[in-house]
Amino acid sequence: MERPFKKGETLREGTYLDIDAELRLVGDVKKELELQDGGCGDKTKRERKGMKELGLERSRHFGWSNTYVFTKAMGEMLLGQLHGAIPVVILRPSIITSILRDPLPGWMQGTRTIDTIIIGYAKQNLSCFLADLELTMDVIPGDMVANAMMVTMVAHSEEQGAEVMYHATSSLRNPAPYGVLYESGRRHFYENPRLSKDGQVIPTKEMHFFKTIASFHLYMLIKYKLPLEILHVVNLLLCGLFSQLYDDLTRKYKFVMHLVDVYGPFALFKGNLERLRLTMTKTSPEDDMFNFDPKTVDWNDYFYKIHIPGVLKYVLK
Repeated sequence: MERPFKKGETLREGTYLDIDAELRLVGDVKKELELQDGGCGDKTKRERKGMKELGLERSRHFGWSNTYVFTKAMGEMLLGQLHGAIPVVILRPSIITSILRDPLPGWMQGTRTIDTIIIGYAKQNLSCFLADLELTMDVIPGDMVANAMMVTMVAHSEEQGAEVMYHATSSLRNPAPYGVLYESGRRHFYENPRLSKDGQVIPTKEMHFFKTIASFHLYMLIKYKLPLEILHVVNLLLCGLFSQLYDDLTRKYKFVMHLVDVYGPFALFKGNLERLRLTMTKTSPEDDMFNFDPKTVDWNDYFYKIHIPGVLKYVLK
């Protein structure tokens, strides 16, 4: 069992998180963006971009890698501050993946962390990424998270004023290396190649992985950034002759760099979030409905037969 975040606590030493002050800052910045000149479409896009940048800046100021984990931490603080006599259970899942068994194997809604990489590989738009294939990829199927939530609620329902927190993860109980996901994806797309819009087979190529941020950035600089800058100069000299090509390549470059910026810290994370595995004594066949033990998951089989087909069916339509 872990300790929830307390009021004002941050991941960076010497800082204090005042949620009310952050909300005021958000309101002030939003007003400033609304007052800036520009067309209606441009204004909306600028406001959205400005708020995203503010969220990322404030997250990293306090030690979190992105706004998602930053706002979750603030939510924990507010729960701890306001729950009173009501028992509170906070369940921190790792990367949530598609449904393993019930109600629909492979189902998911929206794009999650590793799914973005799977989609990029499926389209062959992603030729390299930042990841150590030998490191553990801490994932947990969505139905196991739901089962764990129900079990923990029952377990602590009578504890007045309780505030407990669990991690729903797989890294200690049944670790899945990043290499398992890559090999499963490569096997799937070699055996089930995707087709382009004109019916042509999209060749499945090998991906290159970099174990350090420095090596990845150097590769991207030499392989893509410098040629892009040269193309930019040539395009200006030729009065925009290559504008479409330049814009397309720039968009792809920014997409990869954005993925690494957001997900890179997780792909190279060497820690372990699991501190407690909830135990459940099975006394009847019905108890299997609430299975949340990652030890029961065959990751090779799961990724190859369930998760990757699920991404292609429910996300990449």
